Amino acid sequence: MVGLVHGAAAPGAALPIDSHVQYRAVAIWLWSLAALVFLMVIVGGATRLTESGLSITEWKPLSGVLPPLSEAAWLAEFENYKKIPQYAQVFPDMDLSGFKFIFFWEWSHRLLGRLIGVATALPLAFFWARGMLPKGFKAKLLGVLALGALQGFVGWWMVKSGLVGRIEVAQERLAIHLLLASATFAALVWLAASLTRSARAGSERPAPGLSWFANGFILLVLLQIGLGALVAGLRAGRAFNSWPLIDGAFIPPREKLLLLEPIWRNFVDNMLLVQFQHRMVAYALLAVALLQALYVWRRAGSGPDARRALILFGLVGAQMAIGVATLVLAVPLAAGLLHQAFAMIVLGAAVIHAEALCRRRKPGEAYASAD
Repeated sequence: MVGLVHGAAAPGAALPIDSHVQYRAVAIWLWSLAALVFLMVIVGGATRLTESGLSITEWKPLSGVLPPLSEAAWLAEFENYKKIPQYAQVFPDMDLSGFKFIFFWEWSHRLLGRLIGVATALPLAFFWARGMLPKGFKAKLLGVLALGALQGFVGWWMVKSGLVGRIEVAQERLAIHLLLASATFAALVWLAASLTRSARAGSERPAPGLSWFANGFILLVLLQIGLGALVAGLRAGRAFNSWPLIDGAFIPPREKLLLLEPIWRNFVDNMLLVQFQHRMVAYALLAVALLQALYVWRRAGSGPDARRALILFGLVGAQMAIGVATLVLAVPLAAGLLHQAFAMIVLGAAVIHAEALCRRRKPGEAYASAD
């Protein structure tokens, strides 16, 4: 095993812990956080697909931790829900039992968000105080914590858009909400993968010129996730659920794609164009994933880099197949959640691949001592 540098202990702290042990502990924490964010995205998807996101009409960061605990409290929450347009136009026959079902999903989503905040802040404070964070990680982890806090505000901003004058949240705010969660997940996976790799003996040195391809692929995956959120917010998967044709054509007429004025509105409000964009980027992702696999194979040979690229291509192909099945089945809950979960799996695999290619340390070189 290649020897690693010992972390520096803060004044008055316990004796330094072997870097291999402390970095592994931090890596396990980061992987756990990434798993929680992954779960958060899935619960958020279930909340959207069950039309539960507007069931809680107030934002109570502290008191909202507990659900209603009495029949009177439940009835009061139900009366608040009855005041918004969604109840009158979508669920006019809903009873208290039905309300409790949709309330559960939104409450669970918010509770999980609070749990992620605590699971980020408290271990971060502990690792910081013990001097167990690798050099340069403090600012990055503070950035992750800030992303989580911003996500809470954006979530409420999204919910507010559906409380007056609409029966659902604004799709562009939904896209921002999901993209923030995806960016947080990607950052956690990147940091965790870098620590996991540094704790192992040796590391292949990737051929030059590959990292730009991998980083660009991450941006394309994030774009596709954002477009998917727009499709979901507009219910465009139910409006146009044939494949490979959409509205009777592979490429719909321009006058249908640019129906709204001003033209920019079509990119967020026109169901046909929004879903068409999502389909075209899916084809582009599959093509780019194949090109990346071939390019890496040509530049780096049949080593770990090429294997990761091939796995990523396979994951993108599987995600596209799941997307088509979800579409033609008119977006059932199970298929919709699987499609969203697989999007995050593709993103995680893309990040792990890019992190490995971007590493330029010599084989066996580890992080310097802790900050």
